[in-house]
Amino acid sequence: MRLGPKRLELLRELMPTAKIVALLVNPTSSFITENISRDLQSTARALGLQLKILNASTEREFDTAFENLAQLRADALVIAPDAMFISRSEQLGALTLRYAVPAITQYREFAMAGGLMSYGGNSTDAVRLLGIYTGRVLKGEKPADLPVVQSAKVELVINLKTAKALGITVPNTLIGRADEVIE
Repeated sequence: MRLGPKRLELLRELMPTAKIVALLVNPTSSFITENISRDLQSTARALGLQLKILNASTEREFDTAFENLAQLRADALVIAPDAMFISRSEQLGALTLRYAVPAITQYREFAMAGGLMSYGGNSTDAVRLLGIYTGRVLKGEKPADLPVVQSAKVELVINLKTAKALGITVPNTLIGRADEVIE
């Protein structure tokens, strides 16, 4: 399941007048960067949006990326799924507030840390599946004989405190679909 396009659609629903959306990627994660860039480019075209790519592969490059974001006059930001980004959710949340840009990413930690929205896999469900797999292997089943499974459970988290700070009114239709609303 490709969730990147859905994140862009959720931003569009939140900001129907948006024209330019930026995508923050880690260029050292080339596989992720190429796939999400391709997926979001086609979705952006379909939604009538311009998509601008911003790169950050170190914590120090975040400030530069956000300064460029302001220069691009981007209306919103999608943060690509990347291990470096999840480990710096608080910093990214603070930067989105400082630069007053609505942003969405895969990780709920971002919304919990002050980011506007997250839409992605449920980590509790993924860990549960991992535990089931581990139990089966420990009971003697061969990993090669086990079926491939992945969590299909996704969750939308919206931070209304952040929306208020950004001057954004979140539509009730979006709030109603959220799995968690931070007030």
